[in-house]
Amino acid sequence: MLTVKMLKPYYIKADGDYVRVILAYQYFALFINEKVYQFVPTKSKEIRINRRTQEVVNTDALFAFQKGKDVIQVAMSELVSIPDFLLQLNEIAKPYYVREEEIIHEKNENAIIIGELEYENVKRLIDKALDERDKNAFDKLVELL
Repeated sequence: MLTVKMLKPYYIKADGDYVRVILAYQYFALFINEKVYQFVPTKSKEIRINRRTQEVVNTDALFAFQKGKDVIQVAMSELVSIPDFLLQLNEIAKPYYVREEEIIHEKNENAIIIGELEYENVKRLIDKALDERDKNAFDKLVELL
């Protein structure tokens, strides 16, 4: 049975799409069969989370844990099935998630840009209709403005 003893990031790195929680020795430990195993950065050493969906992306990552000479590898897919792990990870990454207001603002900006592009395109089509002396197309396009 797996439970989280301690989960602290060594450091956190955020870019446009992901939050990367970088792990180091003595910052991450699990109880595995009632024994404490310390994280060792021999395999994967980061947890990558999508900033918008708040989901762990690198579910195929393998993490190594050691107690004495005994080394156990645990897959990220197994770690995300532990509720305590997800709660602690969420608290760590929460300040880096994209807030709802940012998403709304981004959608509004995109809508404005698309509207401007459509307006410019209609103006070009009006110029084309004038060049071709196509009165029907000109009348229809002028109504769109």
